[in-house]
Amino acid sequence: MSKVIMGRMTHHYEGELVVFHIGMQINRWWRPDVWLPAFFAMPRMLRELSQDDGSGFLGYELLFGRGGPYVVQYWSSVDKLYAYSTSPSQEHRPAWTKFNQAARKSPGTVGVWHETFLVERAESIYVSTREMGLPKATELVEVGRRQDRAKARFDEGRTVAEAERR
Repeated sequence: MSKVIMGRMTHHYEGELVVFHIGMQINRWWRPDVWLPAFFAMPRMLRELSQDDGSGFLGYELLFGRGGPYVVQYWSSVDKLYAYSTSPSQEHRPAWTKFNQAARKSPGTVGVWHETFLVERAESIYVSTREMGLPKATELVEVGRRQDRAKARFDEGRTVAEAERR
């Protein structure tokens, strides 16, 4: 178990920030032959991305929701996220092809979903927690006097906005 960091912490990050949620909804738990390969594919992808400094992948948190597991990922670029997802030489594309083939043979057994957010501003606070979330993916910093309130952190939390990206 990771160490609890005492005090009030936040994150620091400058640049484009993309938050990507991806998950699976297991509708028929008794069919692991369909959903288990997709379940095991994600750790391979996360390992591959974590070892590639040029991927644009900043970090992730594994979570478990009502329907199954999901991952919150942090990226430095929308373009890099999409480049990874379509690359035939990396883990995602072959896993996605295999999943689609299995899902067609057993419709409705497992669902997949994702949401992509280009973040204009980000605010965070972590009080006496382990390193996690946005600070783990970017930079963990102590909350300063000027950042004592959420609104102040939000006002200072500007990232690269969509207009600046173009």
